[in-house]
Amino acid sequence: MSKLDGASWSIGDIPYGALARDSVRDEGLLFDIVASASFIEITSDLYTKNLVEYFRDDDEVAGWLAHHWEREELQHGAALKKYVQTAWPDFDWTAGYRSFHAEYGPLCTVERLAPSRALEMAARCVVETGTASFYRALSDASPEPVLKQLAAEISADEVRHYKYFHRYFLRYRESERPSRLAVLRTLMNRAADVESEDTFFAFKAVFQTRNPGIDFEQGDYDVYRDRVLHLMRQHFPHRMAVKMLLKPLGMSPLVGRAMLPAATSATRLFLRRYDGP
Repeated sequence: MSKLDGASWSIGDIPYGALARDSVRDEGLLFDIVASASFIEITSDLYTKNLVEYFRDDDEVAGWLAHHWEREELQHGAALKKYVQTAWPDFDWTAGYRSFHAEYGPLCTVERLAPSRALEMAARCVVETGTASFYRALSDASPEPVLKQLAAEISADEVRHYKYFHRYFLRYRESERPSRLAVLRTLMNRAADVESEDTFFAFKAVFQTRNPGIDFEQGDYDVYRDRVLHLMRQHFPHRMAVKMLLKPLGMSPLVGRAMLPAATSATRLFLRRYDGP
């Protein structure tokens, strides 16, 4: 596969043939994380459809979303899918994804976006902060070199996507003039919305596909979430996440630096509930 416009890598750059399967074959938590992430990322067409509809009369934003952001997000999903199928070939990825899409797809609607374009762009900054931080942590935590490389590539993409969303936020902020309080409330609400349905349904689909005949219970997800948090706490890039979260508030460098220690503590509390992309 050739490189996408603006992208620095393609699936062909990932050395799947060098994957050290012995180091991940029995890594159940890593499997759950990567398989769940692959389901979420490869469903980016649903997320993009909603955003393109929301920004339909802004050719620049809608065009970037449809022709760049979606393609790169789908590449993330395809790359993670290939990793799962290479590292854990006995897993029926197609059946698992079918189950995830059937449950989650109907919930992904335009009505769930923020009430204004500026605030939706601010909310997207939070999402990109979360995914960039998550994949950075996954790269650092991975005992397997190919996954380490893949997660680092995805994280770098998400940081670049963040820059686009932030730029569009600044443009809409000029015309809509949301208050700093409204922006802060949006950032806090989206950051607090970490018990996300996509993560829950992705893990549920992975669990049910991997354990046919066993009833899935909320407690199964709770155990998974706690194990992910334990892993992420050791590798989560707090300072990077804090700087990205504070940027839409438009604070002066002096104020921003003064807030860093408190905001870093806040991200540690946020991480106590954060469970994936």
